[in-house]
Amino acid sequence: MHFTQVFNIISGNGLVSQPAFLPVQKNLILIGRNFDMKILHKPLISLLVLLFNTQFIFAQNPSAVPRKEASTTVRTIPLESMTMSDPFILADPVTKMYYMTGSGGVMWKSPNLKIWEGPYTIAQIDPNSWMGPKPAIWAAELHYYKGRYYYFATFTNKNIIVDKVPNRYDVQRRASHILMSEKVTGPYKPMNDKIYLPANQSTLDGTFWVEDGTPYMIYCHEWMQIVDGTMDMIQLSSGLTESVGKPITLFKASDAPWVREMNSIGEITFGMKLGGYVTDAPFLFKTQTGKLGMLWSSWGSQRYAQGVAYSASGKLKGPWLQEKEPLVPKNSGHGMLFKTFDGKLLMSLHYQGLDPNNPGPRKPMLLEVDDSSDKLKILGPYNP
Repeated sequence: MHFTQVFNIISGNGLVSQPAFLPVQKNLILIGRNFDMKILHKPLISLLVLLFNTQFIFAQNPSAVPRKEASTTVRTIPLESMTMSDPFILADPVTKMYYMTGSGGVMWKSPNLKIWEGPYTIAQIDPNSWMGPKPAIWAAELHYYKGRYYYFATFTNKNIIVDKVPNRYDVQRRASHILMSEKVTGPYKPMNDKIYLPANQSTLDGTFWVEDGTPYMIYCHEWMQIVDGTMDMIQLSSGLTESVGKPITLFKASDAPWVREMNSIGEITFGMKLGGYVTDAPFLFKTQTGKLGMLWSSWGSQRYAQGVAYSASGKLKGPWLQEKEPLVPKNSGHGMLFKTFDGKLLMSLHYQGLDPNNPGPRKPMLLEVDDSSDKLKILGPYNP
């Protein structure tokens, strides 16, 4: 997930020590992907707010304006009414339910992909750890592995600076981390106090893959720190409790011909014109022919875009061959793949309007996908 897109996060007061699967607290709005990551408390300003306990949500893009009000209470709504960045869907084989996570640290559940219930808080962290008491949470994923559930997410502690890039910005403590639960509904907790990735690096959007029986985390080394963002991998222990060895870089953002340099397309990050190339949102898959591919996102000629690369060797180490054009353009991305309980292959991603001054909120979208050949083919929207 990347900073400069507008998005709304309904999340309570960040990750706090609450019982699992409880409604998020009311009257709290978390502003996502912002250096200051603030909790905003606003008075009730109308009868509508009084009735529905809602508040205006402000986007992080400096050119954005307040969006429509949204309830922070647990509710049941159709997919088309949801707002969420980085929607990740687990089709749980145990409960036969769909669970959606994303940025903001909450979960939604659905029996049919059409009607969703939530949001619920599901994670518990140690407030005395490097994450701090109220970290920002981005791009959360759920993975079922060896009978347990794992919560891969990016946590940011704005109060710790790990690097200072001259004429650019002070790098906050941001990293992908793994929490675990015996149940899909949580609570998800850290397995120990070990870190997975180098503490002096700004890392994000970690995902999970198993190759030849060995688990790995694939993640992004952030462009904000290194200018040309990279896609990296690191081996995990068999129980996913720690990393093993050193990270390996798979490719850099500028390797893809469709990716655009941020200044060249006029993107503004935190009110600043910062040059560079973005890597976001890795997700590994294999086609029916056995071809290893990776979904990932960056910024193209039509703003945010969903890209794809394929491994020439069929292995994680690549080399990775980038497609010439994005798989899904037009301000859409951070995609992942899952199969429905009746066998359809779907992509879950978010989309947003193309108007840079008024793009609206990020919204989840489902696309039907064909993976019968060596390369993915988008068949069109999927309407549950």
